[in-house]
Amino acid sequence: MAVHSKLPGPARDFLDWPFFNDDHKALAAKLDAFAASGALGDIDHADTDKACRALVRSLGEAGLLDAATGAGGKQPIDSRAACLTRETLAWHDGLADFAFAMQGLGTGAIGLSGSEELRATVLPKARSGEWIAAFALSEKDAGSDVAAMACAARREGEHYVLDGEKTWISNGGIAGVYTVFARTGEAPGTRGISAFVVFADDPGFSIAERIDVIAPHPLATIRFDNCRIPAARLLGAPGEGFKIAMRTLDIFRASVAAAALGFAKRALDEALAHAKSRKMFGNTLSDLQLTQAAFGEMAAEIDAAALLTYRAAWRRDVQGLPTTKEAAMAKMVATENAQKVIDRAVQMFGGRGVRVGEITESLYREIRALRIYEGATEVQKLIIARELLKA
Repeated sequence: MAVHSKLPGPARDFLDWPFFNDDHKALAAKLDAFAASGALGDIDHADTDKACRALVRSLGEAGLLDAATGAGGKQPIDSRAACLTRETLAWHDGLADFAFAMQGLGTGAIGLSGSEELRATVLPKARSGEWIAAFALSEKDAGSDVAAMACAARREGEHYVLDGEKTWISNGGIAGVYTVFARTGEAPGTRGISAFVVFADDPGFSIAERIDVIAPHPLATIRFDNCRIPAARLLGAPGEGFKIAMRTLDIFRASVAAAALGFAKRALDEALAHAKSRKMFGNTLSDLQLTQAAFGEMAAEIDAAALLTYRAAWRRDVQGLPTTKEAAMAKMVATENAQKVIDRAVQMFGGRGVRVGEITESLYREIRALRIYEGATEVQKLIIARELLKA
C-alpha cells in the first residue's frame, strides 16, 4: 500500500480461540517481528515485478515461506499457518500477501502429486525464495468452467508437447516454474485434463501479454507453441489434473478468506483511529451513534468471517476431513464481508478515503479482486449447494 499509517500491527486476541496451538502463536510473533524489521515498509508498488521478486526473497530468507510450501516439501502444509500468514501480510500490504500466496498455490500441486525428483528440485527453491512459482489453470473461455479448457498436451514418446494459452496467470512473466493444466483427452470434460510442471526456459514457452488490473501485481497470458517437456514432469497420472487442481485449491481457498480478513481488519483499525481523532459537530466522529452502529456491524462481520475461515483450516489440519464446503463458505463470507467493511471505512474517511495513495483507497481496490479469483462468489454458492445436495 502506498501510504503507511502509524498503527502498530494487527491485534492478536483471536489466537486464544481453540483453533490454534503454541506453534501458531510463535508464528504470529515471527510475523510481527518481520513486519517490525521494516521489510514491509518500503515496497515499490510502481514496479510490481521488482517488488514481488524482493518480497519472495525476503519472505524466504525469514523462513516465512515454510507455511506456503510445507517447509519445502518436508511436511504437510498447515492450513492455519498459511491463513495466519496471509491475514498478517494482507493487513500490512496486499502485494506481500500476494507474493506469499503464489509460492503456495504455484507449488501446491507439486507437493501433492509430484515425483520425488520434482519435489526435490522445485520445493526447496520455492521455500528459499530463489524460484518464483505460478499456477496456470484459467483460460480465456475456461475460468469457472474448467471443462471448457482448450490448451492441450499430447504424448510423443518420452515427452509431452503443449499447445495453447493460459490467461489471468498470477506471477506470469516473473515465475521460473509453472504448474500447468492441459487437456490430454483420456475422457470427456474434466476427466481428460492432466497437470504438468513447465519451466520458464522451456523451448516453446512464452509470455503473450502482460495484464494490468486495479490491484497491480504480476499477471500475464502465457503461450505454449509446440512446447516439449519430459514426460516425467507429469503430476500424478494422466487425466488426474482436475482432481489435483481442486485439491490444491481446497488447501489454499481458506487462505484467500484469511487475506480478506487481513484487509478488513486493517480497514477497521484505520477507521477506528480516524473516527477517534476526526473533529465533527463539536465532538469526534466516533461520538456519533451512526458511526458506532457501523463499527458494531464491521466488527461482527469480521468475526463471523474469521470463525468460518479458521474453522475450515482447523477441520483440514486437525480432523483430516474434506473442507470443500467449509472453505467455500469461508471464502464467500470473508470476501463479501470484507468488501462491506472496507466500503464503510472509505465512507468514514470521506473524500480522503478515495484519494489515490490512501490506505483505504488501496484496500478498496485489493478486496475487489478477491471476490473473483480462485472461484467467484457465485461459484462458491454453487459449490456449497452441491455439497449440501450430496448429503
